[in-house]
Amino acid sequence: MSYVNPLLRSGKPFRLSTSLTLMVCGVLTSVLLVVYTLFFIQLGQVALNGLEEKTFAIARTLADSPQIIGGLQDPGQAAAIQPYAERVRQSNNLLFVVVTDMHGIRYSHPEPALIGKHFIGDDLQPALEGKEYHAVNHGVLAEALRIFTPVYNDRHQPIGVIALGISLDKVHAVINENRWTIPWALLFGVLVGALGIWCLVSVIKRIMLGFEPYEISALFEQRNAMLHSIKEGVIAVDAQARITLINPEAKRLFKQSAPLETLLGGNNTGETWVSLLNLQTVLKTGLARRDEEINFNGSLLLTNTVPIVVGKHIIGAVATFRDKTEISQLLQRLSGISNYADALRTQSHEFKNKLHVILGMLHMKNYPQLENYILQTANTYQTEIGSLMRKIKSPVMAGFMLGKINRARDMNITLSVSEDSLLPDAQNEQTTMTLVTVLGNVIENAMEAIGNEENHEIIVSFHHQDEQLHCVVSDDGPGIQASLVTRIFELGFSTKGEDRGLGLSLVKQSLDAAGGAVELESEPGVFTQFFIQLPYKSTVAIP
Repeated sequence: MSYVNPLLRSGKPFRLSTSLTLMVCGVLTSVLLVVYTLFFIQLGQVALNGLEEKTFAIARTLADSPQIIGGLQDPGQAAAIQPYAERVRQSNNLLFVVVTDMHGIRYSHPEPALIGKHFIGDDLQPALEGKEYHAVNHGVLAEALRIFTPVYNDRHQPIGVIALGISLDKVHAVINENRWTIPWALLFGVLVGALGIWCLVSVIKRIMLGFEPYEISALFEQRNAMLHSIKEGVIAVDAQARITLINPEAKRLFKQSAPLETLLGGNNTGETWVSLLNLQTVLKTGLARRDEEINFNGSLLLTNTVPIVVGKHIIGAVATFRDKTEISQLLQRLSGISNYADALRTQSHEFKNKLHVILGMLHMKNYPQLENYILQTANTYQTEIGSLMRKIKSPVMAGFMLGKINRARDMNITLSVSEDSLLPDAQNEQTTMTLVTVLGNVIENAMEAIGNEENHEIIVSFHHQDEQLHCVVSDDGPGIQASLVTRIFELGFSTKGEDRGLGLSLVKQSLDAAGGAVELESEPGVFTQFFIQLPYKSTVAIP
């Protein structure tokens, strides 16, 4: 079944460049529109303020003019005000220049017929009170921005008002002239934004190794599915040896139940893992370490640790590992099954031979001898098979011990179960498999130690009490030297040559993992005894 990214169900998504372009352009357009609006409002206000300041300056100049002050104080000079005001109006392109006395009577106006008449509008009053003032109002000519400035004599007494007017159409024209600077600024912003988008897309694509976001999403989901499905533990660290990735199988193998966030935070357990897997060493040396064995919590792990190299720089390391104990236990189980099959095959051959003997005696009609032969055969069964089944209630363990008994007989070694032994069937199959692994290695080790010597015996006893199984394996072989007893359970230690020393190490690891224990007593040339203790819940209560 092929993998389908949910992002692709509704069609292929946009490319990264397209998505970023649309997103940034949308943001840039929104920002520029807001800026345009604010700038346009501000520009209009600035233009209006500029015209106001300019008009106020003209009005103040007129208010300080000797012609205006003299004309307002001396009726004989009043006629000079109109020509002077008109020249100022025309040279500054104003709508009107009106000079009034303190009663609001005009001394100048663009329309001479209105001279001598009262000023129209109540916005003149603040200026008559000595205040500069501006307002937008509609007079005789048109709606205009009107500026009012009082005129003072030499004693600083108000004697009149200067009123200037600027048509609002002119104000709007000034604003519109400046408005065209905004599109150029917007166009420049768009060009800079487009260049920025191109640079941003190039950098992100380089960081993402040319992948599109939906492709990275698919790879991430596939990676998670792979990490959860593989039967190997995986741990990755960064260049500072901090754990960045750990899959469930790794946590199971390390028997660690802490939350992933705790492990990634670099607690003591995480540091122990990094140290055990030689991740820090690989980060320093840059050399891979392959097919190494480590012991952790009673488990034998087969590990491979390699550096992560990008360019010429080491940016992290990855360790993969799996439980070699499980592999070894599987081999032991297969070996036990093989021995059991060999034992059944031997029993089958013996049974056929006995049938042939019985058939021959029937043909010869030697009934008394036939009866004796059958009774002897039945007694042999009761002695070996029947006795074994009475002592060992577990069919798996009974078959296992029967196979070992026949194997020992082929080696001229007597293997027996003590008469007071009793082994009930276990509730947990894993407990039975652990016992098979332990006894298989201990008995095999005893038979190998005895070798081809005759008249040697191995005795196995079982005692179950308070959900604890106590097992003793004794042999009268060559024994073990006292100096070697403390090292006999070390991984790789053996007195039988190279590439050995796994069996007894596996015994201790299996018992440690199950909460059991093993002890050894030996006297060279006399005996060797293994004392095995294992938590063992039976299927029936044992009185």
